[in-house]
Amino acid sequence: MYGLWKPRVLGSWKVPATGPVILAVNHSHNIDGPMVIGVAPRASHFLVKKEAFVGPLGPFMRAVGQVEVDRSTADRTAVTRALGVLKDGGVLGIFPEGSRGEGDFAALRAGLAYFAVRSGAPIVPVAVLGSSEQSGRLIKALPPLRSRVDVVFGDPFDAGDGSGHRTRKALDEATERIQKQLAAHLDDARRLTGR
Repeated sequence: MYGLWKPRVLGSWKVPATGPVILAVNHSHNIDGPMVIGVAPRASHFLVKKEAFVGPLGPFMRAVGQVEVDRSTADRTAVTRALGVLKDGGVLGIFPEGSRGEGDFAALRAGLAYFAVRSGAPIVPVAVLGSSEQSGRLIKALPPLRSRVDVVFGDPFDAGDGSGHRTRKALDEATERIQKQLAAHLDDARRLTGR
């Protein structure tokens, strides 16, 4: 990432040095995941759609610990692997919006709340800014080479209400709390970076 672009990483010290943690990353460009993986202070395992595991990229992504997800069904294998990452004290990366979009955390899917409440792992919000501002001259699908991309890590927080309940109502309430925290972090990151 540092060879192709100019990442400016802010707040990486906020990621807990040990224990399970979930990185909740906004997603507006296809380099957002690789960018966070490349600059995060700890090795991370992202939930990635199975369509990305094609050609020679597939074996590489599996070898570096990325978790393949079939989004067309309730993928129990992916859920089990993701919970295993957290149980082993690892870092799980999630795009809570489910797919690439505006990257504004406006519409969250319930998966992030499920993993956070089920595992008890804190969530660290991560804002990637600048990856989708303009297209590159050589490769239109990527940001311009050597352009600045900001990655801003926020303060860790717990998604649950402390009760330990994992009912549909508890997950819905956790999703609301998470959405507010992530939106506030994105606003702070935009102010901090001027983007």
